[in-house]
Amino acid sequence: MNTTIPQMKPQDILLLLGIIRLKNDAWTQLPMAVSLGMSQSEVSEAVRRCKFAGLIDMKGKKVMKQAFMDFIEYGIKYVFPQRAGAIVRGVPTTHSAPPLSDIIISKESYVWPYAKGTVRGQSIKPLYSSVPFAALRDAELHALLALVDAVRVGRARERSLALGELKKRIIDGE
Repeated sequence: MNTTIPQMKPQDILLLLGIIRLKNDAWTQLPMAVSLGMSQSEVSEAVRRCKFAGLIDMKGKKVMKQAFMDFIEYGIKYVFPQRAGAIVRGVPTTHSAPPLSDIIISKESYVWPYAKGTVRGQSIKPLYSSVPFAALRDAELHALLALVDAVRVGRARERSLALGELKKRIIDGE
């Protein structure tokens, strides 16, 4: 009998955001895995952990949006903390990517390190290794991931703006 308690992993957040961006509970694991740059077994394990945490329904299809939003607002910066690192080439994140880049003017850029990236900035370690790949393939997913990173690493203003935008996209479904 397995008595270990499943612990959340960063790729669980990627999966939940991937489900939310579809706006459809009829998703299947293999196409989701391909779109996120994960293996099917990683998606299956992420679903199991998210069910245990109460972030996805027991069928493993529908994100519990309010619970997930609460986790992002109150827990993500403590569970998956991050600080800006060295200057590298990569894919824009936090306030350097839309939608926050349309609101916040800053001389400093934050990026996920990625060889195919086009922007130089301070490195932010992505939640999961495939995040830059998946973000470049899907603008809506990119926006959601960048907003979550703004909550993880941003100052009070960036966090507030990111949370407002996330609430619109996750809770209100805009």
